[in-house]
Amino acid sequence: MAPTVFQKEAGWWKGAVIYQIYPRSFQDASGDGIGDLLGIVHRLPYVASLGVDAIWISPFFTSPMKDYGYDVSDYYNVDPMFGSLADFDQVIATAHAYGLKVMIDLVLSHTSDQHPWFKESRASRDNPRADWYVWAEPKPDGTVPTNWQSQFGGTSWHWDARREQYYLHNFLTSQPDLNFHNPAVQDALLDVARFWLERGVDGFRLDTINYYFHDKELRDNPALPKAERNDKTAPSVNPYNHQLHVYDKNRPENLEFLKKFRSLMDVYGAAAVGEVGDSHRGLEILGEYTRGTERMQMSYAFDFLSGSSMPAATVAEVFGEVAKVAADGWVCWAYSNHDVERHITRWGLTPAAARTYVSLMICLRGSLCLYQGEELGLPEADIAFEDLQDPYGVEFWPEFKGRDGCRTPMPWDQTQVNAGFSPARPWLPVPSPHYPLAVTSAEGDPAALLHHYRRALSFRRGHAALRVGEITDVTVEGEVLSFRRTEGRETILCFFNLSEEPATVTVPPGNWVAIGGEIGSTRPTPDFQLYLGPWQPSILLLDTEH
Repeated sequence: MAPTVFQKEAGWWKGAVIYQIYPRSFQDASGDGIGDLLGIVHRLPYVASLGVDAIWISPFFTSPMKDYGYDVSDYYNVDPMFGSLADFDQVIATAHAYGLKVMIDLVLSHTSDQHPWFKESRASRDNPRADWYVWAEPKPDGTVPTNWQSQFGGTSWHWDARREQYYLHNFLTSQPDLNFHNPAVQDALLDVARFWLERGVDGFRLDTINYYFHDKELRDNPALPKAERNDKTAPSVNPYNHQLHVYDKNRPENLEFLKKFRSLMDVYGAAAVGEVGDSHRGLEILGEYTRGTERMQMSYAFDFLSGSSMPAATVAEVFGEVAKVAADGWVCWAYSNHDVERHITRWGLTPAAARTYVSLMICLRGSLCLYQGEELGLPEADIAFEDLQDPYGVEFWPEFKGRDGCRTPMPWDQTQVNAGFSPARPWLPVPSPHYPLAVTSAEGDPAALLHHYRRALSFRRGHAALRVGEITDVTVEGEVLSFRRTEGRETILCFFNLSEEPATVTVPPGNWVAIGGEIGSTRPTPDFQLYLGPWQPSILLLDTEH
């Protein structure tokens, strides 16, 4: 099948809504208990019905699956578990036929230890790819070169007897880090991106974008005082949190590579959303990586992907920080993804609260990422230890149960075996609380969260101020968050009561017209008083014609 040429308007990514598909758990078309590319093809009509602009597919490349596809052994092919290149071409063609852009997950910071590049690199110290990975001599006493810690626990250095050197792995020992200081490595990775762009993809989600370069001098990271630690990007039980990560990641050299990557994407009208994983400088780095027109179009940080609640003050604080360190950048907001506890559970949301946070999300300045199943209100699954697949969870159980709870199969039909995901035993069990939340049940229930998502996304699409406008006047009164969105002559004033208690606020004078009734918005009284019920929004449009 020939690559599908998909015409994209300039800046299509700005304000776009991207639906994340975790292919192992979306739909099994082959009947082996694991989701695949043809399963995605089968379900694209449903995805299109949500009103999103693009899909992001988590890794489907050839892999030994030690980290479920984030350990790539062949960047140019599809793992047989997920299908074939022809199946991927069908994904592209079908998505484009429905008006959906396709973004794929590129893992560039590291490969699998089964990748031919690494096999050659570790064979000797003088082969053509000897310097393609990060190799270092031991200290005189044989210990590791630096104090750097792996995201998955323990030292990030692993001894290799063949070369009698250590290699760097920021994640699993089977995920050696590529040496971006080598120009040949950069060129090889740009060739990978070019291959998929030529195949018709519209953009990328770039995994661990701030991990590409390491400090050439191999300096130790400074210790982080206990009072300054947080668990935004790693669980609190992980010693990774005990350091300020200034030398093993977040290096200034990243910016020059990102410029090269952007230049390549611009040829194809493509765009990328980067993952910035840093517990202390996440938004600042995001601002650096997305500023101007030569770097990445957008990135997401973990500010709304962490924490046990998201009160009005927290949202305002995050936007205050964005205004300070990333005002010229572009954020891609997400509440849930394949790496974190689902937000319905993490924030303990009632159905009313869940709807309000959706309404808030579609009014935020930035692009949006939705994770498969969040539109159904899926809670985090409770996975028994014997069913656990995630090595991260196995390592830190039971204090941290890993990421399998958010990766369980998508429930499509509660009347079918495994909720319609697969006729075979799934790679992870379908939790019983997910069956009544299946798509077919939600479609038939007018009160289901699914319909609220559709209405909210349609509402956002109809207002340029919400998609791409400026955000100003972010204020908090009690648990009521308010802000103004402006684009051209369109001004929208947003209020959200993020609590179980009624609230009263005063609307500034102006000819305000209530909009968004379909997502629960209420109107102020003639004397500009706004009476908000529990978890109620009010979205007001300034009428400049009268």
